[in-house]
Amino acid sequence: MIRVLLVDDQSLIRRGLRALLELEADLAIVGEAENGQMAIEQVQALQPDVVLMDIRMPIMDGVAATDKIMQQFPRTKVLVLTTFDQDDYVTQALQKGAVGYLLKDTPSEELATAIRSVQRGYHQLSPGLLQKILTQATQPAPPELPPGFAELTPREKEVLRLIAQGASNREIAQQLYISEGTVKNYVTSILGRLNLRDRTQAAIFAHSVLPLLTPD
Repeated sequence: MIRVLLVDDQSLIRRGLRALLELEADLAIVGEAENGQMAIEQVQALQPDVVLMDIRMPIMDGVAATDKIMQQFPRTKVLVLTTFDQDDYVTQALQKGAVGYLLKDTPSEELATAIRSVQRGYHQLSPGLLQKILTQATQPAPPELPPGFAELTPREKEVLRLIAQGASNREIAQQLYISEGTVKNYVTSILGRLNLRDRTQAAIFAHSVLPLLTPD
């Protein structure tokens, strides 16, 4: 059973989400919150697996709440709810550790599927938004490389370069003619060497060092 916390400042939206998701046998709505501060308190008290997080809320917005939840409860998955897919707050929330975003008018079947997906460790990122994140992450000055960067193997750099391009594990496996399991092992090794939290952070970092990832 996947435990879900609903966070939105509009009670009508929370009730609608609850009504839809309670139809799914493997999803349990364990609580609701109307702002980011309440969300943090509810996460501490209820230990949900997935938080559906609204972005624009009073008292504390979804970006700040996501940041604090990821610091205090790193195993909790935060899935952003937004009205517009070009909302800059969404980009900020993803950079703080959210695992993806959904539009509020997403069909209930897709919403349930997304919750299951992020619980299994996948991300919900559209190519357009990923490119926006990567573009914003580009800095004019050369980035400070973590000590582990020099330890990356040529193949790990290839995988990291493809992550920067938004490729999935399956797409990476097809391009490099290796198995998805091998790709997952490379991704795990890359995150460990670079001390990165997840694939989104890896994509942001990789985009900033693309010239250093170009094959010889």
